[in-house]
Order: sequence, then C-alpha cells, then structure tokens
Amino acid sequence: MRNLRNVHRSFLESPSGLQLTSSAWDLETNSVICAFGPYKDQALLQLKRWKNSVESPDSVSVADDALTHIASWDALCPIPDLECDEILDLHYFSDTSIVCLVFAGGDIVVVREDPQFGEEKIEIVGSVDAGISAAVWSPEEELLAISTRASTFLYMTRDFENVTDIAFSYDDLKASKHVSVGWGKTETQFKGKRARALRDPTMPEIVDDGTLNEFDKLDTTITWRGDGAYVAVNSIESELRRVIRVYSRDGTLDSASEPVDGLVGALSWRPAGNLLAGIQRLKNHIDVVFFERNGLRHGQFSLRLTEDELTGSAADVSLKWNVDSSVLAVCFKDRVQLWSMGNYHYYLKQEIYPLALASSQKALSLVWHTEKPLRFILSSEEGIQMFEYNSIVCNGSTSPPDDYGIVAVIDGKMLKVTSMRLANVPPPMALHELSLSQNAYDVAVNVVRAKEPVAFIGVLHREGISLYEWALTVKPPTPPSLRWLKKILVEDQTGFMQQQVAFNGEEELVVLGSAVDGSSIRILERESGFIRQEIMFANEKFRGLIAQSTKLPLETCLLLKVASVVSPSRSESNINGLRVVQTLGGFINSSPRVEAVRLQKPRLLLTQEPSHEQDRQDDGLVIFGLADNGILFANERILARNCTSFLVTPAHLIFTTSQHLLKFTHIAKVEELEVPPDTPELDERCRSIERGARLVTVMPSIFALVMQMPRGNIETIYPRALVLAGIRHSINTKRYKRAFLACRSQRVDMNILHDHDPSGFLANIRLFLDQIDKVEHIDLFLSQLREEDVSKSMYKETIGASLLGTEEANPEALSVRIAHGVSKVNSVCNAFLEVLHERTPARFQNIITAHVCKVPPDLDAGLLEIARIREQVPEEADRTVEHICFLADVNRLYDNALGLYDLKLTLLIAQQSQKDPREYLPFLQNLQGMAPLRRQYLIDNHLGRFGKALKHLHDLNVFEEVKNYVPKHNLYEEALELYRYQADRLAEIMRLYADHLHQSSNFKEAGIAYDYLQDYIAASESYRLAHLWKESLACAMFIPLPQSQLHSLAHTLADALLESKDFFSAATIYLDYLSDVPTAARLFCKGYFFADALRTIGLHQRLDLLEPVIDAGLIEGMSSTTELLADCKSQLHAQVPRIIDLRAKKAEDPLSFFDGDINGNADIPDNVSLAPTDASTAGGGSLFTRYTNRTGTVETNATRKTSKNRRREERKRARGKKGSVYEEEYLINSVGRLVQRVNTVSEDVRRLVIGLTRRGMRERARAVESAMANLVHLCRSSVADVFPATSETVGERESARTGPAEQADAKGADRLLRPKGADGVLWDSLEASLGTKAERPLVKGFERLSILAHVN
Repeated sequence: MRNLRNVHRSFLESPSGLQLTSSAWDLETNSVICAFGPYKDQALLQLKRWKNSVESPDSVSVADDALTHIASWDALCPIPDLECDEILDLHYFSDTSIVCLVFAGGDIVVVREDPQFGEEKIEIVGSVDAGISAAVWSPEEELLAISTRASTFLYMTRDFENVTDIAFSYDDLKASKHVSVGWGKTETQFKGKRARALRDPTMPEIVDDGTLNEFDKLDTTITWRGDGAYVAVNSIESELRRVIRVYSRDGTLDSASEPVDGLVGALSWRPAGNLLAGIQRLKNHIDVVFFERNGLRHGQFSLRLTEDELTGSAADVSLKWNVDSSVLAVCFKDRVQLWSMGNYHYYLKQEIYPLALASSQKALSLVWHTEKPLRFILSSEEGIQMFEYNSIVCNGSTSPPDDYGIVAVIDGKMLKVTSMRLANVPPPMALHELSLSQNAYDVAVNVVRAKEPVAFIGVLHREGISLYEWALTVKPPTPPSLRWLKKILVEDQTGFMQQQVAFNGEEELVVLGSAVDGSSIRILERESGFIRQEIMFANEKFRGLIAQSTKLPLETCLLLKVASVVSPSRSESNINGLRVVQTLGGFINSSPRVEAVRLQKPRLLLTQEPSHEQDRQDDGLVIFGLADNGILFANERILARNCTSFLVTPAHLIFTTSQHLLKFTHIAKVEELEVPPDTPELDERCRSIERGARLVTVMPSIFALVMQMPRGNIETIYPRALVLAGIRHSINTKRYKRAFLACRSQRVDMNILHDHDPSGFLANIRLFLDQIDKVEHIDLFLSQLREEDVSKSMYKETIGASLLGTEEANPEALSVRIAHGVSKVNSVCNAFLEVLHERTPARFQNIITAHVCKVPPDLDAGLLEIARIREQVPEEADRTVEHICFLADVNRLYDNALGLYDLKLTLLIAQQSQKDPREYLPFLQNLQGMAPLRRQYLIDNHLGRFGKALKHLHDLNVFEEVKNYVPKHNLYEEALELYRYQADRLAEIMRLYADHLHQSSNFKEAGIAYDYLQDYIAASESYRLAHLWKESLACAMFIPLPQSQLHSLAHTLADALLESKDFFSAATIYLDYLSDVPTAARLFCKGYFFADALRTIGLHQRLDLLEPVIDAGLIEGMSSTTELLADCKSQLHAQVPRIIDLRAKKAEDPLSFFDGDINGNADIPDNVSLAPTDASTAGGGSLFTRYTNRTGTVETNATRKTSKNRRREERKRARGKKGSVYEEEYLINSVGRLVQRVNTVSEDVRRLVIGLTRRGMRERARAVESAMANLVHLCRSSVADVFPATSETVGERESARTGPAEQADAKGADRLLRPKGADGVLWDSLEASLGTKAERPLVKGFERLSILAHVN
C-alpha cells in the first residue's frame, strides 16, 4: 500500500569534454566519487569528488557544488582486444580515504586522497594478466571477488592478497540436484476426480536447455549476499548456457543454477538473502526471474515494455537491490524503474529518466546508498543525479467526517484506489483500478464536502497532472472519472521532473518540480487545471516536503530545506494561502516523512534557536516528522527513537514502534505531548500488534485503523483508544445513540455512558430515551449497569486535565457517592423509572427491567408493577411476566410473588416455570380457602420468613403456638418485642430465652435473664460459670444460701481466680466471705499489693503476720523480680549487638547475606565440586535462591507457590534459626516483646520498692530500683538501635496518606508487588526487618523514690 515519493533531487552535469564512466558513495560525508574516463578517444582518467550542498547544511556557498579534483592519470589498456580500458568497480573506503578501481584490463589501482610519508598517491596494487570480467567488494569491505577473462574466480583481501583461486568447469553444473515440487504451478492444483490422467507435478512439461539469447552481451556479473557469507557469479559456461554459481566465503562451490532459456548477465542478490534476481529475455517479453540459493527458480514477474522497447532501450538491462531489500531497481538504457513487492505482487513505483536522452550502448548506472535505503545516484555519460525517495502511504483525510480511508497505490500506468471505509479490499486487488497514460510519480487525495462528499485524486506523471473525481456516496459505487489532464512541459529547463503533488485547500493543487537550473512550485486551480501561479527557485536545491494540516484541511504547508540561506535560520512566507517554511536544520533535515496538525490553542517554535524574539509565533502548527533512523519529531522535540510509521488525526498522534507496539498520543502543545509507556496491559493508549506491522490509514469516524503486515496483507483493527475517544466525544456532544451503538459493536462496557459524565447523563435521561427508541436497547443498557466506575478503572481517561480544560479532580470528591452509600445502579434505575412511568404502556418492559436490575433486585416492585399492568392492560400481563421470568430466577420470583400474598400473580409466575402443577396447584388451592391471617402465616412460614410468621401468630392470639414456634426458630428477641406490654407472657418468653442462653453456654446473659426473673439460684450458678464472682456471691446472699454452701461457693470462686492469677480478687473473697486474714494478706503480697496487705493486717489487728507474711512476701517478690530483670538485661546484651552485626553484613555484601553466607567466609574443601546440579542449585542461583528455592525453571516457580511450601517457609520464619535470612526479623520481634514485658512489670516493681522501703529494707529497695532503672535505660538505647528514628510507624504512614483513594492505591500497589507462596513469606520478612511494617515500641519511664536516690 506504499508509494515512493521523491523528496530530493540533485544534479551534476559532466564538465565539458568529459564523460562520466563510474561513481561511488563516500558514506562518511555522503558525497560522491566520480570517475571521468577512460573512453575510446581519451585514456585520461580523472577522479573528482562531488559535494552536495544539501547534505552539508553548514555550507553557505553555491561554489561548494563544484567538483573537487582528487587525482588523474592515463589509464592505458594492457589488453589489445579492448578498445579502451573500462572501470569495472569503483569503491571508496571511507575509513582510510582510499579509492579502489578495478579495470577490465586487469589492473587494480588504489588512489590515496591523503597519502602518508612514503606512500604513493596512485599505486597499482595488483594485476591479472588475462584481464578481469567482473569484480565486486563484499558488503563488509574485507574481500574482493574477481572473475577473470580466463574463467577463473579469485578472492583478494583488503591488503590485495590472493586467498582463493578457482577455475570454472563444466563439472560445476553437477553440484546441485534440482528437484522442483511445483510451487505455484498449475500442475500441482487439484482439478477434480475426472481430470485427465495425472502426471508427476514435479516434472515440468517443457525443460529449458539454457540456450543463450541473441541480445546477451556475454558478460559476467558478481553479486554478494547481504551478510557477505555467499557470493554468486553469473557467467557463460562453454559458450552453451548461462550458469549462476554460488560460492561460500571460503571458496567452496555451494550450488549451480538450473538451465533457463534466455537468461542474460544481469544478477543481483537480495540483501535479505532469500532470492537472486536475474533477467530472462523471451521472444515477446522480458521477465525478472528469481532463484533460490540452491539454484532453483522461485517465481518471476514481467517488465511492462512495448515491442519497440524490447529491442531498443531494453537491449541491455541490469538489476540492483537496495540495502533493505524493499526496492529493486531495473536499469535500461534510457531510464530506471523502481519496483517493490507486496503480497507477492510487484508494483512499478517510479520511472526515472537521465538528464538528457542520448543513444547509449549500455544500461544506466545506479548505485544505492548502503546506509540510507532509498537514496541512490544515477549516472550517465552526460552527468549524475542524486535522488532520495520516501516510502509513504498516499491516503486521504484522517479528519472526521471526511475520513473515508481512501488509499491510492501506484503501479506503473495503473492507479489502484480503495476506500477502506466502503470496501476493505486486500492488495494487490483494489476497489477501482484507473488506467493512466503515463507511469505515475505521485498522487494526492482530498475529500470535498458540498452536498455530497466527493473525492478528488490528483495524479502526477511525466507529462503533467491528471485530476479524477469520485462520488463516494453513489449506489452502486462508480469508479473515479477523469476531470481534466494538464500537461506541464518545460522546454527551457533541462532535466525537468515532477516530484510531488498535494491539495492546497479545496480549490487548489500544488505541484513541486525540479530541474538542473532550479526548482519550481506551481499552484493550479482544481476546477480547470489553470496554473494560477508559478514560483521559481533559480539555482537553488532544496529538500521539499508537502504536509497537509490534519485539523484544518484548508491549509497546506511546504517545508523546504534550502541549500543556501544566509539569515535567519528560518524564514516564512505565504503565497496564495500556501505556507512556505524555509529552514536550515532541525528535524526537517532528517525527517523525510512529515504530517502537520493545527491546535486550538497553539504554540509553535519552528526554529532551533530563533535569532529574534518575534520569530516565536503562536500559530499552532505542529509538524511531526519521522527520520530514517526511527526518530519521531514534533517540531524540534524528540518523541520516540524507535518509530516505524505514524499517522496524525485531530485527536491523536498514532505510531508504531520496533517493539511491535501501537501507541496513541493525545494532540497537544509540543511540550505537553505525552508518549505512553510500553505497558499494553495497563494503558489503553498502547497495544501489541503483529511483528513488523505498519500503519496505512485511520478512520476515527468508525474507530478503524488499517495496518499492513510485512508480507503485504492488510488488517483492520479497532483500537480501544480510538473507540473510547469516539464514545467520549459522542457523550460530550449528547449523541447517546452513536455512543451506545459503538459500545454495543465494540464490546465496550456500557457503564461508560453514565460514568463519563454522571450528572450530564442523569439530566438527559429523556434525551437518551428519545435517541435510543428500541426497547431492547434500553434493556441491554440497564442490564449491564454495575457499581464500578469504569471511567476510573478499566477506561480511565488518559487526557490530562490541562488538555481537557478542567481542573484536576479532587480525590475525596470521587468517593463522595460511595461514602454516603448511594448506589449508582439504583440512582440510574430510579431516574429511568421517573421518565418511563410517563411513557407507559409502550415502556412496560423497560420499567420491569429497571426494577429487576437494581442492587439488590427489587423483585417485589417489579411484581407489583405486573399486578398493576394486569388490572389496567390485561393483554400485556403475559408478556411482562415472560420478560421478568427471563430476567430473574423464576423460583425466586415465585417465592416473591407468594410473599406478596397475591395468589393470582403467583399462579402466573408458576405457569412460566418448570414446576409441576401437581405440586403448586393443591398448595395454592389450600391457601385460597384459609382466613387471611392464617394464610399469611402459612405463606411466611413456607418462605422461611419466620419473623413475619411469628407476628401473624401474635395477631391470631395463639400463645401456645407462639411458645412452641419461638424456640423452634430462635425468635426470642422478636417475641420479647411483641409481648413487651404483657408482663405474664413476657416472663414466660424470658424464661424460655434464659434457658436457651444457658444451654448455649452464654452464661453471663443467662445469669442476667435469671436475675431479671428473680431466680437467684439459677442466676448464681450462671454467674459462677461465667466467672463473675461478685454477681454470683450477691445472688447467693439473696437466696440466702446456708453458711456451709456459701463457704464452698466462695472457695470455688477463689480457686478459679487464683488459676487466672487474679490475686487481688481472690484475696478479697478470703477476706470478706471466708474471714481468712493470713491467706488474704499472703495473696495480696503474691500480687505485689503490699499496701493492701498492710492495710488488712492493721485493720484486723494481726501484727503477728508482719514478719511471716509481709516480710516473707517482700523477700520472695524481690528475688523473682531481680531474677527477671537480670534475664532481660542479658537478653538485650546478646540480641542487640547481633542485630547490628547482621545489618552491617547485609549492607556490606547483600548478595552474600541473602545467599546464606552470614557467618563469614568459611573454609571450603577444595575437593568438592561446586557445579550446580539438579540436587544443588544454590551455586547457580541468584538473589534469594537459597531461601525461595527459585532456580528459574517454570516447574520450580510454580511449585514455590503452593500452600505446602508456604507453610514450611512460615515455620522457618517463626523459628528464626541463627544464620538464616529470618534471624534478623526474629531478633527484632524478640526485642519488641521484651520491651512490652518490661513495661508490664514496671508498676509491680514500683509497688515492690515502696513495700521494701516501708518495711525498713532500704538497701534491698535501692538494689531493685537501681536494677529496674538501668534496665529501662538499656531498653531505650536498644530501641533506638533496633528501631531507627528515620523509619515511620504504621500510624504515621497511614496519617500521611490523604484520603481513601491514596490508601487504596497504596494497598493495591503492595498487593501487585508482593509475590505469592514461599516468596511472599520472605517478602513479609524483609519488610519487617527493614522496619516498613513494625511500630517502634514506647518504653515507659520508671520514677525513683527520692529517699532512695543515689549520690554520685
């Protein structure tokens, strides 16, 4: 689908008296080395360099175009058979500035531009006595392949040393055993059972003998494969036939071609390596034939020549592939044709003529640039031309509504035109094929919308321009018709050539042409073809690019890269509406493919460094350019460095990358253009495409994008970015039907119709229903509603707020609806119901749908609506019942209808279900004959609505049934509410409830219920079982219990409290209920309540207990406390240094730390193999391998995610074994628990110190107090070391997050990053050890007694 457009043409006429004989590229400077002579009348050979000023932007003088002399000498021919010597190969080595010439006479000459001391400027480095028939350097310039006139084949190195000498022989033809399987032959096609007798399809009907053609020049041709691994030689063997021999780089014969009649000397190996192209001359036509490396034929195509041309200009034909194998140049005597292939069809894209038509005996010479695929030089005796082409798609407008996807493909005198919007015809076919009088050069398409859209197609050819008119909406479709033909013949301009054509608005065409003496721009009227204005650029050469603006089709911009501009660096002019921009540098110099777009609020800098502030113009023209090296520009800004093709629409810049991704960039100011990342799974602006796909055209109106695959077939896709952009635009313009149909056809979630603009949608429900008049479509929309806001999740808007012209959305405002508990689905359904109720009865079905689609479904309302319809419009009842049964579960509808106590409606629903009438009819008939309350009770009981059934029993005043019904269905609370004003019945229900609670082991509430009923015996027992000793003893006193039973109960409760270590409560029981003062004092001391123990002894005048109870308790408490404090201190001294040591080792060598070598480098026996095996993979693993066992294989990674491995890893983490990766986390947690333990015992120690001091044990009190103070100080320093102050606590991090949206995003990111299985356990451990989850514990202070203060 691509054409070749000429973007540059330079000329050089041969100096007077000289004839150009050969040329070569200097890749470093992009200049041309020209050789003049020798020829028949002159043996002098002159080497000159042609510097093209367009390739040297720094030059400002036209004189730089003059030829620079390199060297000259007399090239005498040593072979008498030749009239004069001939240059067979001219090659320039840019790295050494050496020109190498290979002559037919046998000499190999090097010319050094800058000879060093002791080197000659011109030197004959080798000679072949028999003469040379062909010579070519390998692509990497390391080997020179030479074919001699003595039928030998030589390899020479860069130092001109002969490394291979091969003699051609007839036995070479036996190198290949050619077996054809008949690919593409009619013999291999199936013709049916009754076809004539089958024959072997691998045996052709006619076998070629390889006979020579009368036009064969008996020459030899050599061509290398693109990678330099093989070389092919086309020569005549034994004067009988032509043979193509293929040799490897070491000189081994690889194959020989099969015999082909009429094969001539032309040969060119496609750099891609799959085909060799040759020429076969037959009686009435000439074919370009292809060979595989094994010598077998592989297809062909015919050159489109007349009978006169077969014997005239086509008497000598040569072939040249360009460097990227995309274009094949066929060189004749008077012209060159450029062919390209797509979908196995060869297109004639360009036909180029020399400066002057002169009689020549050999084909024109063409030399491709080896780095720029579409740049070449065309040489003839009269001079040399430099061409540069661009592979582009000639498509129509991409701006709606004129985006018909018109693509015009040039194929010689045939123009293939297809509108992808009307018919998606795959190439090489087309919707219409236009026959032209001349081979086309360029084509332009423009759609003009008057009454009906009409496409105008301007075709540029050698004689002039033709305009075709195409009515796009005519049924049936008609082909374009010729409107007029305007011949543009310039007799006074030598070498004039049409280059480009474009439409300038709707009424003008712009034609760009060039000649030897300058270039020209012609502006023609569209209606008549009259040349309105002609602009000449005398003696100037420029690179011209015509770019039509995408947003305003009425504007055309001509970008000129001028050879000589003095100042400023950019100049602009406007000629009859044509914007002409001239510039020296920037992206125009390196971007042969450009498109322009105009912004609504523009800002443009066309120059790199404007010399004046007034050069900064806010005219809004943004020019996108794609360089040959894949750099995509927007004016001067680089957007991407791996772009392969691009298109521009009013809303998007669309481009493909070498990573096989399709990207969309929203059109904006140059500095605001945002290129999406390579995340097709997360961003709608990026999606994966087939390898090598290129863009052809885009049709935003139908959301379609057409791409062409490398083979040539096309594919139409509907990218989400285009679809969603169109849907959003339709919603913003309130074209809801268009948006709905787009969602329906492109499978887009219809929630976007509401979520994109909720307030606008709810305010335009009536408009929505007016536009979408089909009931089924409204049902489809309502049925797809859900609570998710798709505009913030799956279809998140990718246009920035600055481009939308709105402020950034407040994250807190986004969740207001959710925070207030308002359901989106219910609000939309309610809004629809308000409008639909005004449009009944046509919208009965939609009303039912709106009720059923609520969350949860409002089936009762839907059924009541059906009941109303049954009364008002009986004929619609059956249809609405069928519809609601389709939307919801019919069994559930049956239950809901039954729950409405409407037996007729229930019967209608049952009839639509699969229920057996023998099941529901007797049941409904039985209900029909009952009293209303009894019927409602049975219905609710049947439906499991026991609370409502209990209420009906209450209304029936059947208390005995209630007493049986309440325990059966656990309806105690409902029964208590119903009988709250009936004391006697309330007591009976409460008794049932209390028994139920006691049986359910809810002893606390059971005791309260019994206490409410004043059943103190049961209440005391329930309180005892609930360990509520105060309530239990109080109820026991209310009974009252006998003294012995009361003491037994008190002993039981006290023992239970001692088991739970509640010493204070147990002591209180012994003191108050058992009058056991010694035991009470002893228990107070055991709980460190020494003040209460002393108070009890004093109150009961038991001073004899001071020493045996109080002092003994103090000494015992001091002993246990001192031991505890010592243990805590030793634990801190052991664990904190270990943590610091682990962290130091981890910071010093993380890889060794996580690989398990925490204890330092140990001695490893040297007789142990450390090679990784299946049994031991730690040596070959990476970070975390030892602890996650992830060796990189799919099986292992899958196994690590199992729950079994996760549990095993959790056990390792819990143990925290020394030397493992979990040790640090274990130690940190241990320190945290120790601090909590110290905070817990701090109050006990304080009471112990006071008690010791009161009993005169001052030194002991000082010792305990000092130990506790030192431990608190040690804990604080340890916490500072283990939990650094820079780490935030969980509460601090949560408070730093502002709003629920940020917290949800953070939690979601953590879930995405955290691995699964055993790896997740390691992840959690690392986070804990780094302090990202653990809070820093707070160490409580310990207040000392002043009377025990130490004097330092």
